[in-house]
Amino acid sequence: MITITVKWPVKPEYAGEWIEISKEFTEATRAEPGCLWFDWSRSVDDPNEFVLIEAFADGDAGGRHVNSDHFAKAMASLGEYVTARPRIISYEIDQDGWNELGELQFDDA
Repeated sequence: MITITVKWPVKPEYAGEWIEISKEFTEATRAEPGCLWFDWSRSVDDPNEFVLIEAFADGDAGGRHVNSDHFAKAMASLGEYVTARPRIISYEIDQDGWNELGELQFDDA
């Protein structure tokens, strides 16, 4: 599985609209074969920063994503809404989804 985290520093005047601005890109990506998740969150520390957590089944699915028309369109258009180039972490791990956080004390009874 390929997992990617991207921090998007959105211009303050667009922060309230960011989910709508990125909606077409989000929906197209979520519909891709091999996309496991593509989820946006807003930072609790900076209301103008959005964090995108995405995962693809494998390198082939990730490659199809970055070579898709909707990815090219998003990369050509979303830059006008940010204050800086987004920061990214990308890595491949040997699993196919989320694991439980075993360290947490949890009474599931």
